[in-house]
Amino acid sequence: MVAAQMSRWRVRLRHLSGTDVALWLIGALLLAMVLIGSYNSLQAGRYTTRQWLDFIIFGLAQGGVYALIALGYTMVYGVLQMINFAHGEVFMSGPFTAYFVARALDEAGYFDAYPILSLAIVFLVAMTVSTFVAVILELVAYRPLRGAPRLVPLITAIGASFFLQYTFRGLYGSGVKAYPDIELLQGTWSFGPVVIQKTLVVVFVAAIVLLIGLYLFVQHTKIGKGIRAVAEDQQAAALMGVDVDRMVSMTFAVGGAGAGAAGVLYALIFKQVHFFMGFVPGIKAFTAAVLGGIGNIPGAMLGGLFLGVFESLGPSLFLEGLGVPAPYQLKDAIAFTMLVLVLIFRPTGILGERIAKRA
Repeated sequence: MVAAQMSRWRVRLRHLSGTDVALWLIGALLLAMVLIGSYNSLQAGRYTTRQWLDFIIFGLAQGGVYALIALGYTMVYGVLQMINFAHGEVFMSGPFTAYFVARALDEAGYFDAYPILSLAIVFLVAMTVSTFVAVILELVAYRPLRGAPRLVPLITAIGASFFLQYTFRGLYGSGVKAYPDIELLQGTWSFGPVVIQKTLVVVFVAAIVLLIGLYLFVQHTKIGKGIRAVAEDQQAAALMGVDVDRMVSMTFAVGGAGAGAAGVLYALIFKQVHFFMGFVPGIKAFTAAVLGGIGNIPGAMLGGLFLGVFESLGPSLFLEGLGVPAPYQLKDAIAFTMLVLVLIFRPTGILGERIAKRA
């Protein structure tokens, strides 16, 4: 048994290239920096238990937003085997448009008098706009390129991203818009010794409910089964009577609805919307989809939550421990550090299937 195991390790070592060794060394160095920085921070006692808990709660709320956006990336990849880099702008379009509805409701006094109804209207507007933009994007930009080489729709997606950014900049202006405050969500809730901001609780719970709802829709409805059939084999699904074009459009619609809802939750946390707001969250959501295993819906959910918590904890946990003078300026780099580590040690993601290598 031991001899067979050693023989397998010798075979693996013989097939290691210089690039493999370099990547593993980089990964090991990054992992060592994380561990050393974390140890130094915990030993120094810079933060209390309450503060660490606040970081985790904020990370979960933020991760729920990433997970909702990541669903769009992973579903489109599962069906069309392409990365829709314009999905960040689909995420932006909904809450940016819904801002004007929110402002009108706030000025009319409805946000304070009927906060739940007002929020429902804002969510509905955002999800409708994002769904519409996603479906039109598929119809105009991607459907004519369905049979083209993969690089062509990828370049088209990047072009569509810039087109949508500057279209909404022209329509709504380049300034930052501040979402109105909701009196119902001000303050904190106490859960025993734990005190949590109301906004974070609402955002996290809403994100989880939406994630579960979208997952159940894909798993248990007729449309969801059609989407999964097309993702498995388009030709076989067409032969079985599935309308492939309709299922692809529905894939973009579901992803767009999730992105629109995520946009409103993002606005509730950060209070601001603008034409460029989709770029960074979009890239991070793509990172979350890769972390979980691109094309895997539960993986996208898990990857989003994991990335949100890691990004929230990272600056305080290991960057400060490494003596970084401005750790929060490097917050966005943490997501891509995680991406590098996962791509080195498990390229298929957390829930992705292992790919066998030929000897």
